[in-house]
Amino acid sequence: MRIVVQKYGGSSVADLDRIRAVAARIAATRDSGRSVVAVVSAMGNTTNELLSLAHAVSAKPDRRELDMLLSVGERITMALLALALRERGVPAVSLTGSQSGIITDEAHADARVVEVRPSRILQVVAAGQVAIIAGFQGVSRDREVTTLGRGGSDTTAVVLAAALAADWCEICSDVDGVWSADPRVVGEAEKLEGLSLGEALALARGGAKVLYEDAVRYARDHGVAITASATFGPGAGSRIGAGAALGRVAVTGDTGLRRVRLGDRARQADVAALTAAGGRVRRSVGTTLYVDVRNAHGGMPPFEASTDEGPTSMVSAVRSALGEDAVATASATVALHGIAIRASGAEGDVAWWEVAPEDLDEAVRRLHAAF
Repeated sequence: MRIVVQKYGGSSVADLDRIRAVAARIAATRDSGRSVVAVVSAMGNTTNELLSLAHAVSAKPDRRELDMLLSVGERITMALLALALRERGVPAVSLTGSQSGIITDEAHADARVVEVRPSRILQVVAAGQVAIIAGFQGVSRDREVTTLGRGGSDTTAVVLAAALAADWCEICSDVDGVWSADPRVVGEAEKLEGLSLGEALALARGGAKVLYEDAVRYARDHGVAITASATFGPGAGSRIGAGAALGRVAVTGDTGLRRVRLGDRARQADVAALTAAGGRVRRSVGTTLYVDVRNAHGGMPPFEASTDEGPTSMVSAVRSALGEDAVATASATVALHGIAIRASGAEGDVAWWEVAPEDLDEAVRRLHAAF
């Protein structure tokens, strides 16, 4: 069986008309001679709406119960898409993450995939049916429903592509591929024809919205080729994988960070508390941690000795062999326009600058122009 895995994000399935259009796209792929496994996100802003409901009931919602609640969104989408395909005469079966054999660790609301048992999906595909999978979710080794955190549907698609030996994994969204910067922020941004998985991982860690860290890391470690493309409309998308490389510097920004100053004692305990709350350390500089808090749905934890210094933002530039001169010139350009650089650094193929959240978009524009 020649299989392609397609992932459709929330904007692609935001309403019934779009779900019907996605069904038509899947049917066209199937008509080309490939079996389709489609992974879907929740419709539109459903996940945020469910989070709001949880916070209306509890200031610090229990993470297990959050998983039970948030997993509902993708299940709604998968069933509706399966129905839309059947209306077109295309046989389709919807499956939850647990039915699909996605086994995770026990970290609620930010679980990691530890194993994939795709026998049920293979049965569906062998029967000539389209498998519609609820993204973002799995089942733990303790048989608890878990969710995979921000970008979890991308992770679902990549781990299934690896387990099914798919020809490729297509990440479909409202943006045609990966760009040199967010085109909604930088009008002069250019679409990238291709980039390596290492470059994609650096951009994902820097906050690029089209790419998510866990998915790209899994693709890198398991040799999964990814295509990022627009769900609707023309466009060749971007190829991510072996043999591809950035042709220019790509710049991305991240607003979802908090700066944490580690204390002189209890450092390991405070980092453990951060991790348990859903925080991820994006960068560590001396005693300063830059923490991604998008999955910390209950807020920051209490620390024994460290200090939460509040929200901050970071701009990252990625390309092989950036060079110290280029980084220095870019830094001077940002400072020249009155943007205060709180901290900066460079390592390997990545340079970064910490700026105030209100300066982030302008810093991205200035750095993109400088490079």
